[in-house]
Amino acid sequence: MPPSKKYNYPSKLPIIKFFLNAETIRKNPLPFHKAFFESYGDTFSVRLGRKKYLLLSRDKEVVQYILQKNHKNYYKSSIQTKFLSKYLGHGLLTINGDYWLQQRRLIQPAFHKQKMHQLIGLMQQTIETELQKVPLEEKTLAFPLMNELAFKVVATSLFNISVSEEILQRLQEIIQQIQVFLVKEVRLPHKAWWFKLSGQIAKHKKLAEETRTIISSIIEERKNSTIQHDDLLDMLLATRYEDTGEPMSIRQLIDEISILFVAGHETTANALTFTTFLLAKHPEIQQKVFEEVNRVSAETNDPIEQIAKLEYTKAVIDESMRLYPPAWITDRENLEDDTIKGFHIRKNTLVGVSFYELHRHPDYWKNPEVFNPERFVGENKKKKAGVYYPFGAGPRMCIGLGFAVYEMVLAISYLVKKYSLSTSQTDVKINPLITLKPVGVEVVFSERKA
Repeated sequence: MPPSKKYNYPSKLPIIKFFLNAETIRKNPLPFHKAFFESYGDTFSVRLGRKKYLLLSRDKEVVQYILQKNHKNYYKSSIQTKFLSKYLGHGLLTINGDYWLQQRRLIQPAFHKQKMHQLIGLMQQTIETELQKVPLEEKTLAFPLMNELAFKVVATSLFNISVSEEILQRLQEIIQQIQVFLVKEVRLPHKAWWFKLSGQIAKHKKLAEETRTIISSIIEERKNSTIQHDDLLDMLLATRYEDTGEPMSIRQLIDEISILFVAGHETTANALTFTTFLLAKHPEIQQKVFEEVNRVSAETNDPIEQIAKLEYTKAVIDESMRLYPPAWITDRENLEDDTIKGFHIRKNTLVGVSFYELHRHPDYWKNPEVFNPERFVGENKKKKAGVYYPFGAGPRMCIGLGFAVYEMVLAISYLVKKYSLSTSQTDVKINPLITLKPVGVEVVFSERKA
């Protein structure tokens, strides 16, 4: 930026107002985000220091600019890279720049549509096995059920049958413990000294190392095996860098698998829980899904063909993720000074994008608080470009998008075909951690009668 230009930022939230509400914001920032947007506009700023600013936006033009049009100038912030990489290693979710691009190009083929089709059988079998265990005719907490399901689907798809139930359970416990502590670290930076002094950081690093040891032993066992498993681990072991023809190192493979475990099950579990609740709350929509699933099942037994035909079921999931996006917020930092909608911002400005608020913006959505899957049916889908980001956007869009969609469509279609869902709750409580988590969602599953 030429020296003659001055930096200027959008409407500023007084820092004193921010700090006075800091503890309440830490517990649940969503109500404050909404209130601040309504008071200060669709993009507002907070001055964090003499030269440091935070921007938060729900403006579609700002979002598109940061995530797509000028994405090369906006890296994932140190909040994501520093804290997450400390426990999850340096995988796709936690790296930037040329290294990220190299890894993305290496791993992308493993998530190609044709490769995902190879996993459908494993996925479907796991879903049906897990959902047959659903308690009947009693109030059941939906999230633990869906969390177990999503974890098993990722584990089976990654490792097929080569890992014991005990090991999988231990991995799941560690991942949950680390995530809870991660949220504390990110939201309470002023307590960093205490986390270190009290040994909490060391404790969770040790847990992360235990995860790495478990994954390393699985990889070594697989490398020495002559059996073909047709799972993601086989696909990742087969990848080769274009320039050298070499495979990933064991360390890098462990990093990527750790990321896949965390990113691949938590977000899906959240989305499935919210979708289950919304179907239970809206029996007329549930009935439409049931009728579509029955019709498609009569047309074909091929799960890939079924997924392609289940348009309304997919629309229900999309609408659920509009209201409750699992990745509810993301952030970036600009490498160089930049101009966004007339605002000249200094490099290293922290820019947050609220997908939660963007998905409920009244300028972009008619009756935004209403659950209406018709928004995503037929020609209506085209109207959502630029304002709907359930899996992020641009080059850093979630690599597992196809995997997640297949899993959710298979799970919801099986669930509705086998059970009638009901709930006495009128609304759902949410906890915006690293992902948007449902709290205390109760659903009653009844055997569906023909």
